[in-house]
Amino acid sequence: MKNPPALEQLIEGLRCLPGVGPKSAQRMAYHLLQRDRKGANGLALALDNALQVVGHCKLCNTFTEQPVCTLCTSEKRDASLLCVVEMPTDLMMLENTQAYTGMYFVLMGRLSPLDGVGPKEIHLDKLIKRAQDGIVQEVILATNYTVEGDATAHYISELLRNRGVKTSRIARGMPMGGEIEYVDSGTLAQAMMERRSVK
Repeated sequence: MKNPPALEQLIEGLRCLPGVGPKSAQRMAYHLLQRDRKGANGLALALDNALQVVGHCKLCNTFTEQPVCTLCTSEKRDASLLCVVEMPTDLMMLENTQAYTGMYFVLMGRLSPLDGVGPKEIHLDKLIKRAQDGIVQEVILATNYTVEGDATAHYISELLRNRGVKTSRIARGMPMGGEIEYVDSGTLAQAMMERRSVK
């Protein structure tokens, strides 16, 4: 027996979410229609509203309801520092540390040729223009330490270095409160290579 067409459409729509396969999408659809129609309606309204009002900041490329986001308009931020992150979630994590007060640029992804993601898809032209605005003195590359994140950081650093822009990369190593016996060997090796003198 087949599902009604509208239900099949809902299941297919839910499959666009990361990590949601056919079975999970079907369970979600059944749950929303059978047990939480009010929640389903709220989800539909919220999604429709977000699609209407949320866009990208003209300066940093993160999500915002205004042409320029609140971080970019803040006079308390250090405009000479520009931190490049992959996603808005990375920006939020860095903000939560309260250790960085500069500006941001959100790539909305990372270079991944196998997935069809090249320099254009991660807005590198916009980043290069921002980095050369005469205000930015240093670009901090805070992409993830994955194969794609490292490749993206390397590619950006080469582009900026050729244009005379100072670049740096966030450090990696031992996690705060981590015990050596529980840390993976790659992280431990990197921590050893990036050691610094004790003051």
